[in-house]
Amino acid sequence: MANTTSAKKRARQIVKRTATNRARRTRVRTFLKRVETAILEGKKKEAAAALREAQPEIMRGVTRGVIKRNTATRKLSRLSARIKTL
Repeated sequence: MANTTSAKKRARQIVKRTATNRARRTRVRTFLKRVETAILEGKKKEAAAALREAQPEIMRGVTRGVIKRNTATRKLSRLSARIKTL
């Protein structure tokens, strides 16, 4: 357990930041899952629409530091390629 006041404050901040980042990561995953389900169901228009909605959310996760830029770019690229093959 933290002894100094500054260490106690850092511990409080970590708890808040962890909760915020977990919520952001969950939100990104939800958008990705919407695209995945549309692809698996074979609905090309719905999948494309879901990808258009997911794109800014994923990039927002990048700017917030929840996921890395290359990871986000790779996911978007692979999803768009899968939609194109439908």
